[in-house]
Amino acid sequence: MTRRTVRIAMNGVTGRMGYRQHLVRSLLAIQEQGGLDLGDGDVLWPEPVLVGRREHALREIAERHGLAHWTTDLDAVLADDSVEIYFDAQVTSARVAAIKQAVAAGKHIYTEKPTATDLAGALDLARLAQAAGIRHGVVQDKIFLPGLLKLKRLVDGGFFGEILSVRGEFGYWVFEGDWQEAQRPSWNYRSEDGGGIVVDMFPHWEYVLHELFGRVTSVTAQVATHIPERWDERGKPYAATADDSAYGIFQLAGGAVAQINSSWAVRVMRDELVEFQVDGTHGSALAGLRRCRVQHRSATPKPVWNPDLPATESFRDQWQEVPDNREFENGFKAQWELFLRHVALGEPYHWDLLAGARGVQLAELGLRSSAEGRRLDVPELTL
Repeated sequence: MTRRTVRIAMNGVTGRMGYRQHLVRSLLAIQEQGGLDLGDGDVLWPEPVLVGRREHALREIAERHGLAHWTTDLDAVLADDSVEIYFDAQVTSARVAAIKQAVAAGKHIYTEKPTATDLAGALDLARLAQAAGIRHGVVQDKIFLPGLLKLKRLVDGGFFGEILSVRGEFGYWVFEGDWQEAQRPSWNYRSEDGGGIVVDMFPHWEYVLHELFGRVTSVTAQVATHIPERWDERGKPYAATADDSAYGIFQLAGGAVAQINSSWAVRVMRDELVEFQVDGTHGSALAGLRRCRVQHRSATPKPVWNPDLPATESFRDQWQEVPDNREFENGFKAQWELFLRHVALGEPYHWDLLAGARGVQLAELGLRSSAEGRRLDVPELTL
């Protein structure tokens, strides 16, 4: 067996997502399984190099997991020829400059989304990476969720017939921070720091819709800041200047219409924190993070509207569970493995910085649609 070590600069692992999903549940999980099997007796061993601004936090994480390499000096890491990949999970406002620096240093790039604060910046990154001849990828984790993998199985199998519409509900109540500590960092609610639910979630909706149902060709959006004041990590009140809720309508290539509500000011009355209902001429499905249920046209009941009598039927019981039929990996880990194979073996990989730019484009147009009160076309992007 031949073991190849690939050193990965991980910038932003002191944050919740960077630490839990990318470090612990992805790269360290790959180490725990003995590395990534590349075939023919070859194994790829990912070796994280932790990078960040908070020295004490980096040291604590490194000691907790027995990691030898961490630093607050990004310049030194990028100048190290033994580091092949740069990963970015920083706040969005710091991302562009760091990725540009990493591209100039010849590192392969893997990054969280959104890739930039505006479309011009996102396209600039994609063009720079293409010109540098490096490999690059953007985290698009939702399409690797068990529920959406089952949904894709249905789409690919022609279960729906003609797909008519997609309805999405995402969100939960994020505590304001006065009575209870907020579950999300305060910068998420300040537009000047790159916050806002449109910037955060519309890039997700772009790739979910694109991958499963077709490219978004137009967007109509209404955004709101329902909670105007919140309390930060130090218990100090601040003005919430970013949108905390967004209501979007997306026209898809092929004719289907998608409606997705996203909110951090909604209390959950559904089975999962995100759910997508897909309706087609031959059947419907409801997919969440893990579950997926279906109702075929042959088994569709005949509801009768009668407001004078209480409902006697359980509508949820009229749907059939889609079986797992396989083991599902953590979505972040699954995509990391694909990207590492892309770097090591050159295997195809299309979730690149151009794909990331499409997400930024949709967020930018969504905010503009809301500000101008009109539907906007979504032009197809090329480099």
